[in-house]
Amino acid sequence: MTANVEALLREALAPIEPPAAMTTGLETTLAGWAELAQEELESWELAAMRDPRNWVRPAAAVAVTATAGTALVLLRVRARQRSRVSQPSNLRELAERTIHDIAEEARRVLPDL
Repeated sequence: MTANVEALLREALAPIEPPAAMTTGLETTLAGWAELAQEELESWELAAMRDPRNWVRPAAAVAVTATAGTALVLLRVRARQRSRVSQPSNLRELAERTIHDIAEEARRVLPDL
């Protein structure tokens, strides 16, 4: 009886891959948000920043850039890890590859920084 319950739970809690169209759509949306937020930041002049009332839009643009950029980097790194045929043999190798992938994707998403 318990083996049957364990098998049912294992089957019910197995990870499910999202459809490719959903992943592509999410990636496109996040990239668009990050790009729009970066354009918003570029359009602001430092002289206008003297008045604290003008800080809301740039602060929101920074938050959107950071959030969308981070989500986009994580989404791409996760997809890269899934597509990799040879899995790392130990935890250190996995961590090194993941850090390398994160740095590479961050350079792609935020090339100006």
